[in-house]
Amino acid sequence: MENEEFRDKISTVDKKGKRVWIFPKKPVGKLYNYRKILSYFLLALLFGMPYIKIGGEPLLMLNVIERKFIIFGQIFWPQDLFIFALAMITGIVFVTLFTIAFGRLFCGWVCPQTIFMEMVFRRIEYWIEGDWTHQKKLDAMPWNGEKIRKKTIKHILFWLISFAIANTFLSYIIGYEELWKIILAGPGANVGGFMAISIFTTVFYAVFAFMREQVCTTVCPYGRLQGVLLDTKSLVVAYDYERGEGRAKYKKGEDRAANGKGDCIDCKQCIHVCPTGIDIRNGTQLECVNCTACIDACDHMMDSVGLPKGLIKFNSEDGIKNKAPWVFTTRLKVYTILLVLLLGVLSTLILTRTDVQTTIMRTRGTTFTKYDDTHYSNLFDINITNKTNDNMSITLKVLEGDGEIKIIGDSLILKKQDELSSKFLLIIDKENIDASIDFVIGVYNGDELIEKKATTFMGPNI
Repeated sequence: MENEEFRDKISTVDKKGKRVWIFPKKPVGKLYNYRKILSYFLLALLFGMPYIKIGGEPLLMLNVIERKFIIFGQIFWPQDLFIFALAMITGIVFVTLFTIAFGRLFCGWVCPQTIFMEMVFRRIEYWIEGDWTHQKKLDAMPWNGEKIRKKTIKHILFWLISFAIANTFLSYIIGYEELWKIILAGPGANVGGFMAISIFTTVFYAVFAFMREQVCTTVCPYGRLQGVLLDTKSLVVAYDYERGEGRAKYKKGEDRAANGKGDCIDCKQCIHVCPTGIDIRNGTQLECVNCTACIDACDHMMDSVGLPKGLIKFNSEDGIKNKAPWVFTTRLKVYTILLVLLLGVLSTLILTRTDVQTTIMRTRGTTFTKYDDTHYSNLFDINITNKTNDNMSITLKVLEGDGEIKIIGDSLILKKQDELSSKFLLIIDKENIDASIDFVIGVYNGDELIEKKATTFMGPNI
């Protein structure tokens, strides 16, 4: 488009910097129905996952308090941080690849912010206050009984849903069992927890009741990334300006092509339904979340006046300008190969991850000690993490090297999903002494060898 002045500002802020409140028209259509099905499935998954267990463990739990993370029933500890780092890199590459290929489709169809806003809070608003024209009228009228009643009911429901969302997210941190204990005990038994839930509830309420599309257009950095990631071959929600310009109102029986008119009848329905208030006919914009509401609205109007559908559709700039078909570009191939490689490495690390992780280090600040007249010893720290759901009775044995191990303190009983720290002495005969001797120590659960750890004995240089 030649006129790019619309890019100098966002649609929800006027020239004076004042917020322009968006009253989007309630969308209808085939794509909107698909979005509803997907959204309610994802909502059911979000609220249901804390109660789904695999092998006695939650499907997903991110317990940052205890530094324990459970994904698909598999427990990950801080020692597995490198796996999380690789998973995050893989996620970034996937988002990059997805955006290059399909634009901001994730935002409009899968993002929790959009799903909650459009499929929960906005639909409650339509139910209580009516469609966009009724909402405008209600907002403009003075505070009377009707307005107070509708606004009060709406915001009470908004707060209750926000409270449910906050508790759901908390269940992903501490587990639903612990959450229900806190709820049933009442606020007085856990003042700190109650305050935390109140704060998170208020944040969610403020986001969905007041900030709304500002999260997508101003706060979220993903929209800004489009300018870097998108190219002329990316599929986006696009207006076919080659077919639609010049715009003119519809006249029944008119040959629009003969009169130099395009297929756009300038009904502005695409603007009315947009949840971020943009005019998609201006071209790709960072505020567009690819929700496809404008496609449904335009298709409905085209069908009503007997013109072909698809004036607004999923297409690329090349597809509209040059009628070029979508192709799997070299850029996409490179990102795909990189993603496959990262997924392969990540899968290998997860599949080969051990159930028990042991760290043996010489106690800081110590070297050798004369144990008795005929032996020398080294003092070691041992830390063992049990990633399983079984208790373990740990014993240590020398597998390579001539020496003896003596545990300092109690026997090594390692509880399920727990860590154990202790100390032990590695003792060798002075006849075998040297400045440095290599050892291999076996870590046993009962009679089962579960891990081997190499270490070095430091002795006097006799």
